[in-house]
Amino acid sequence: MNILPSFEYARVLVVGDVMLDRYWFGDVERISPEAPVPVLKVSRTEERPGGAANVARNVAALGAQSTLLSVVGDDEAGTILERMLTFQHNVKAMLHRDGTISTTVKLRAIARQQQLLRMDFETPPSHEVLRAKLADYWDHLQDADVVVLSDYGKGGLTHIAEMIRLARKAGKPVLVDPKGDDYSRYRGANLLTPNRSEFREVAGSWRTEDELTEKAERLREELQLEALLVTRSEEGMSLYSGDPQPFRVAAQAREVYDVSGAGDTVIATLAVMLASGADLPKAVIFANRAAGIVVGKLGTAVVTREEIIQSMGEG
Repeated sequence: MNILPSFEYARVLVVGDVMLDRYWFGDVERISPEAPVPVLKVSRTEERPGGAANVARNVAALGAQSTLLSVVGDDEAGTILERMLTFQHNVKAMLHRDGTISTTVKLRAIARQQQLLRMDFETPPSHEVLRAKLADYWDHLQDADVVVLSDYGKGGLTHIAEMIRLARKAGKPVLVDPKGDDYSRYRGANLLTPNRSEFREVAGSWRTEDELTEKAERLREELQLEALLVTRSEEGMSLYSGDPQPFRVAAQAREVYDVSGAGDTVIATLAVMLASGADLPKAVIFANRAAGIVVGKLGTAVVTREEIIQSMGEG
């Protein structure tokens, strides 16, 4: 089996939409007399970095050097995020404060590992703060081996086309986790990592593997990408890079609790592997293993290098 490279010298710059994931855990024993809804008796709460912040903490959890560049509100949630990333997750967090917005928060109510409700609080960042972030981006770019642009559609990557151009100019590989149905803004990236449903939204449905390959290669060529990785849940992953046959890996998950944040783990593992000198097929193999581990955990979570090595011993 392939041996994992050392990750300690790998430097990854993550840019994108960050959020604070809040969890309320408890039990439901009755229905509300006020409305036909369950009453959750909250027994504990948790807070975790989400979005691009989850990508950054996944990079750090693997043992690599992780730098995060993003925008948050000048509020309690932004302060909590910065503190957690810096002191709990060993991420160099460069968070621009925007006093005109609230930090994006996703609140989930959970009973017996089942999500009952999710509430989102979000506001797009201002143009002035985004321009300041773009100026900082060029400086941090010089010290990175690989760049990850994590798009959650919250407005933090308004200048993503310029970011891709600058990264390519600096000779830095760019990996993009896309959002929405307009992929033209990602033109020129090295690698795009849509999941199955995201890819279908852009390319349309398919009936056969050959039809999927044709659609993927057409999109890859149209966007001038080096490669396109479609993550396909229980069908594993398919890497399209211009070869006659795509590189496919089977799914690794044995038990699935929660797929939220799995894409963050995938792109973080890809970035760390590439920054450590691995080729793309090898990076995909280990990103697939990392995804198989993280979906067995509840909520946005991370995978360590040791967990991946252990999973290799299990087959």
